[in-house]
Amino acid sequence: MFQIKPTFFFFLLTFILQSCFKGKSVDLIVHNAVIHTMQDNGIEYEAMAIKDGKILEIGPDRQILNKYTSKEEIDAGGKDVYPGFTDAHGHILSYANQLLSLNLVGCKSMDEVLVRAEKYQAKNQRSFILGRGWDQSLWGSNEFPTNEELTKLFPTTPVCLIRIDGHALLANDALLELAKISTKTTIPGGIIHVKEGKCTGLLVDNAMNPVYALLPSFPKKEVIGEIQEIQQELFQFGITGVHEAGIGFNDIALFKEMIDNHGLELDVYAMLMPSKENIQFAEKQGIYKYKNLSIRSFKVMGDGALGSRGALLKKPYSDQHNHFGVLTTSLEKMKEVAAICERTGYQMNTHAIGDSTNHILLELYQRIFEVNKDHRWRIEHAQVVDPKDLELFGKYAIFPSVQPTHAVSDQRWAEQRIGKTRMLGAYAYNSLLNQYGMLAIGTDFPIELTDPFLTIHAAVQRKNAENSPSTGFYANESITLEDCVKGMTIWAAFASFQENEIGSLEKGKDATFVMFENPVRSTPEYQPNFSLFTFIKGKKVYSTE
Repeated sequence: MFQIKPTFFFFLLTFILQSCFKGKSVDLIVHNAVIHTMQDNGIEYEAMAIKDGKILEIGPDRQILNKYTSKEEIDAGGKDVYPGFTDAHGHILSYANQLLSLNLVGCKSMDEVLVRAEKYQAKNQRSFILGRGWDQSLWGSNEFPTNEELTKLFPTTPVCLIRIDGHALLANDALLELAKISTKTTIPGGIIHVKEGKCTGLLVDNAMNPVYALLPSFPKKEVIGEIQEIQQELFQFGITGVHEAGIGFNDIALFKEMIDNHGLELDVYAMLMPSKENIQFAEKQGIYKYKNLSIRSFKVMGDGALGSRGALLKKPYSDQHNHFGVLTTSLEKMKEVAAICERTGYQMNTHAIGDSTNHILLELYQRIFEVNKDHRWRIEHAQVVDPKDLELFGKYAIFPSVQPTHAVSDQRWAEQRIGKTRMLGAYAYNSLLNQYGMLAIGTDFPIELTDPFLTIHAAVQRKNAENSPSTGFYANESITLEDCVKGMTIWAAFASFQENEIGSLEKGKDATFVMFENPVRSTPEYQPNFSLFTFIKGKKVYSTE
């Protein structure tokens, strides 16, 4: 009779046990990490298993390592892992065009502007010179420039130099003539500066539109190349998504082409400008999703910027009597867009800087709250708000979308513009947070730098990169580190209707995450930080290796 030896049972049992402990196969395991899930309970874990671009399970090291096996593992060495950051208000396309233009960022005088322009033209020989980024508040004088010297340098070549906030430009006489702008020209919602009976070349807000209609487009190949570079810059900071604050109809096709052919892997939540073509697109397509491109909102320009005195105020500017700023989109047009958004299920995301514009929008948005209490309509910037109006953000569930670095960039002149009393409701991020309970946080790049750790420093310490002011700029309006990071992760996801896919690290959500080189913290001195690994849907899109 055949007998099975005891040694056979031993080897069989060993094989079965090894098979059990080998675990389920996944695509990636991250372990020995401090995983900040960004869930409301603030829970942190050590490890997570990822398969098919999703988080399969997250938990303690022993649990994940015993249960799963993978050919690819990342030992995080105790480093911080967060959901991929989202910049909730940026301009990828504008940034690409700025990189292709004459760079005027950081110029310390009008003379430096002219020198850079001369060098740029000598190198590029453009038939139309486009420059971006000047800021007269860095010149030791708050006076806006005039175009006499610019016209002397370029008497026949049109020159357009756009201010850093994008709400003012300086044009030479050749361009003014081409755009048919004179002292007799009037443009609703715009300001044409005139001095001694002559146009100075300074155009503010809607007065820029005739010039913008003439701006040449850069070759698509060059624009795509710059967008790819911008994507890498964002990835190195752990930014995996951008709320693109205003695109034209043709830009939809550009983003789709880049997604299909040129490796655009960023999560792009695009806001449509309310053009005829974009309105037709929204009414035909409805809420639109194409791979990593999402569209379900309109961007409306309510007023101008504080720096160029285009923001609409309830009372005159403190440094320019009888001047209130401008409403760049009529109330009638805003009501029309609001009706379209209500009908299509889109958000209305409106640029509002001045306290008058914020008040107008808060009242306008009241209607949607009566129809849909979870509308998530946004006010972009919410920069100067009458303290009496702050409660309306909570009352009507209006989402504040803010950019903390604006506060510390504007500190040089903000109080001079609006006076101490109105500063009580300016850059009031803590007050806005207390009203709505969430903030969507971005940078407004390229007006500000893309670095999210400058955002953290500005929001928590209320300081710029040079750690000024030493006690913080209106420090009573600072927010916590946790709330700032939520504004760039789970709250930004909620602000774009994506909270079920991204924004936190949980079972079933996209494996979109970043591991940082240094601990994510806020200290009185600005501390740079960068990504070691950036993943989107389980795919490594950036690594320092």
